[in-house]
Amino acid sequence: MEAADAIACVRQRMAEAAQRAGRCVDGVRLVAVSKRHPPAAVAALAACGQRDFAENQMQEAVDKIAALRDAALEWHFIGHLQSNKTRHVGPNFHWVHTLDSLKLARRIDASAAQAGTRVNLLVQVNVSGDPAKHGLATGALFPLVDAILQADLQSVRLRGLMTIGYRDVGEAETRRSFARLRELLEQCRARFGDDFTELSMGMSGDYTLAIEEGATMVRVGSALFGARPTP
Repeated sequence: MEAADAIACVRQRMAEAAQRAGRCVDGVRLVAVSKRHPPAAVAALAACGQRDFAENQMQEAVDKIAALRDAALEWHFIGHLQSNKTRHVGPNFHWVHTLDSLKLARRIDASAAQAGTRVNLLVQVNVSGDPAKHGLATGALFPLVDAILQADLQSVRLRGLMTIGYRDVGEAETRRSFARLRELLEQCRARFGDDFTELSMGMSGDYTLAIEEGATMVRVGSALFGARPTP
């Protein structure tokens, strides 16, 4: 499928999901996951108006961002972030979706300060309790947010929450996990303030459900780019 057709199809499904939920689709950001796809594929989507792209492997991301530096794109890091890779965040990324510790927040803040940028952070929450997934247990969320806010970091901004939904389960269970993250965001906003506006949830297989349950960002890869090339 051509890039223009693929993005038109995804955006149409997004609009239909938002309408079913009584929402405006303008409140949902489409983040194109370009993992293992070449810069040319990113450029093709960018030519169709797509501006937000995500990567989850740091070295691949840094190389790709450098190749597309003149395209004025907004880059999101969505993979598990190792401390020794945080030096690359400030110069390259506008968003990190996978924050899970104060140490990581401090290191991202230092990287952004050195680069003269400001990075938006989402806390990853393992709402399913799946031991195979990264992210905080729900009970650890408020203490971490408290600690980060008390640290008064100047080059990062806490903006919301992220989760990876259940796989190979029914629609009801998927919706339940997304609804739980939405509830946690509402609690964060009540407790910590209005900066908590973003819910990153939903991928190619379940992004319409995520939108119906309140997602403000959906991370879509194969529905936009097709199958990933073999590494």
